[in-house]
Amino acid sequence: MSNSQVLLITPPFTQLNTPYPGTCYLQGYLKKIGVKSTQMDLGIEVILRLFSKEGLSQVFDQKPLESVTENAHRIYQLKNSYLATIDSVIRFLQNKNSTLAYSIAEREFLPEASRFDQIEDLDWAFGNLGVQDKARHLATLYLEDLADYLKETIDPHFGFSRYAERLGMSASSFDEMEKALQSEPTFIDRMAFDILSQRLQDVQPELVCLSVPFPGNLYGAFRCGQYIKEQCPGIKVAMGGGYPNTELRSLSDPRVFNYIDFVTLDDGERPVQNLLSYLEGKRELTELKRTFCLSDGMVQYIDGAKEGDVPFSQTGTPDYADLPLDRYLSVLEVANPMHRLWSDGRWNKLTMAHGCYWKKCSFCDISLDYIRNYEPVSAAILCDRMEEQMAQTGETGFHFVDEAAPPALMRELALEILRRELVVSWWTNIRFEERFSPDLCRLLKASGCIAVSGGLEVASDRLLAKMQKGVTVSQVAQVSQNFTESGIMVHAYLMYGFPTQTDQETIDSLEMVRQLFMHGVIQSGFWHQFAMTAHAPAGLDPTAFGVERVGPDFQGFADNDLIHKDPNGAIHANYSEGLKTSLFNYMHGLCFEYDLQEWFDFRVPPTSIPARFIETALEENPGTHVNSNSRVIWLGADPEMSSFQKKKKGKVQSMVRLTVTLKTNLLELSLQEEEGRFLYEIMKVASIYSGSKFTFASLSKMYEDTCGKPIEYLLETEGWNELKSTGLLVV
Repeated sequence: MSNSQVLLITPPFTQLNTPYPGTCYLQGYLKKIGVKSTQMDLGIEVILRLFSKEGLSQVFDQKPLESVTENAHRIYQLKNSYLATIDSVIRFLQNKNSTLAYSIAEREFLPEASRFDQIEDLDWAFGNLGVQDKARHLATLYLEDLADYLKETIDPHFGFSRYAERLGMSASSFDEMEKALQSEPTFIDRMAFDILSQRLQDVQPELVCLSVPFPGNLYGAFRCGQYIKEQCPGIKVAMGGGYPNTELRSLSDPRVFNYIDFVTLDDGERPVQNLLSYLEGKRELTELKRTFCLSDGMVQYIDGAKEGDVPFSQTGTPDYADLPLDRYLSVLEVANPMHRLWSDGRWNKLTMAHGCYWKKCSFCDISLDYIRNYEPVSAAILCDRMEEQMAQTGETGFHFVDEAAPPALMRELALEILRRELVVSWWTNIRFEERFSPDLCRLLKASGCIAVSGGLEVASDRLLAKMQKGVTVSQVAQVSQNFTESGIMVHAYLMYGFPTQTDQETIDSLEMVRQLFMHGVIQSGFWHQFAMTAHAPAGLDPTAFGVERVGPDFQGFADNDLIHKDPNGAIHANYSEGLKTSLFNYMHGLCFEYDLQEWFDFRVPPTSIPARFIETALEENPGTHVNSNSRVIWLGADPEMSSFQKKKKGKVQSMVRLTVTLKTNLLELSLQEEEGRFLYEIMKVASIYSGSKFTFASLSKMYEDTCGKPIEYLLETEGWNELKSTGLLVV
């Protein structure tokens, strides 16, 4: 047990609606090993102070420059209206003032600036929203107007989730960040310092750990480190998280350590534990784990610890203590259904498995620990963690933040959720692989799965093979159909600009996407341009992918985003606007009849994809594959059975009536006695509450022993197929 007091900080800014889970994961482990720790989301605390009557008063007191835009001038002129409404709007977005929705929705309560200019288009995009959703969207536009004002008049770096993001993106040199840090602190910096100062005084930490998942909170992290070094030089400062893990693996610029003392890589549990041991004088500097520090004026990378990483099953449950869970803001920004899940509502964050079970995709950082080292945990441990988080947070929604959730583990998790009768909603990221059969998707839906996202990437079989995705477009269509028909929303990550991708392949990919949306098997999507990274196969060996690396030159700081030249590919940037505009329309069920040329202001080749390609793939959907180890599961209530006799052509038949009470109706089956009694027994033994693992092999033997017939006979019966259409699954 350690006596050290650790303060874990998520610097400004990440998300408005829910805490980024990095500090929660680390605090869960520190708590488990007896280390005193406290965490804070400095981003949400700054937002709440800034977007208050007092905070905005200070903003408006700093009269804007004379050369501001007409929009900023309008907001300043309406300052009294903003000051009168801001506190009520924030409470509404915190779900504490729901009746305000009626006033907001009438469009006479909130002051409006340029963000409201697009309201007619957005009304069309969102359709007939309910009052609460419409008001939430209008309140979001109101905050974005204020954010525009802040960016123009107070702090050019400001953004709700991307604070000074440009300074951290592709920053091979530390020069620009250093210049920003040496300039006078901004109004928002000073507000952050004030909040941080109070927390440092309350906690009296020996070590501050800054969690930096994105470029958008790197500047905030360095400002925090700078403040601590200047005001509390006795406190040591460490930085870890997604940004250092991907960008700072070759760090060599000593100036970084004017602001922080240590940079740790990959999973933070063991490096932080060893760092605490070092600070307490219990180990040498050379015995740290995956840690950069400054020694004798030189940046040193130290990885001399003898201990291995903490097994994922032993890291503990992410701990949300100390975070203001009831003060986050549920905003409604855009019409993309999956993006709404990310920004609206508060989700508990968990991981089913450390790393990726596939780890082959050539555009992905598969050489790095967080993907390469695959380690799942049992469904029982996952459900234990879910129950702990629900008890702590009062929330029953879960976002599993896996690289790609394993289908077998998802099956076991769904069964465990159902056995424990947990009432939850959850969503995660997947690979579109054929193991997601119709029956498995129905099981996931029954357990509370509401959405999945997965990488279709470039909808071209040649490029999918070059990416080593391990799927085809037809397979993606079929799997998406299985999810959609079970009632689970499907979001597709779409990519353009992969090395050697031609104009023809880009247009053909768009045609595939058009057909997928037209047939309703995908409901949400987002295009992004391929980015080559230093730790992906494409970045490690660009020539193998037909492209040439042309920069940037590494200058001691970040080394991840690479610039490449593609002599055989299209001019990919030309396609950006047309791809995004067409997708926006397809998501709303519009413009499927448009020729693809209409989305672009330059000549593009006609598609070579057959008009019925996706339709044919869906018609050929193989359905649920069954093998001897497949589980047979009955999701419904215990059936009731009664006997009766049926006369037909003078003959008397013994019959059985099975009555099954379903959630929305009653199912009654009149079956021949032998079949009816067998199905009755099957529903009992295959029930999720029976505790037994009833396999298809066991079913086959049981049927042959009881009825003297091969299993194929049962699979053709009306009773079997009626139950299969309700709650009998083979997964």
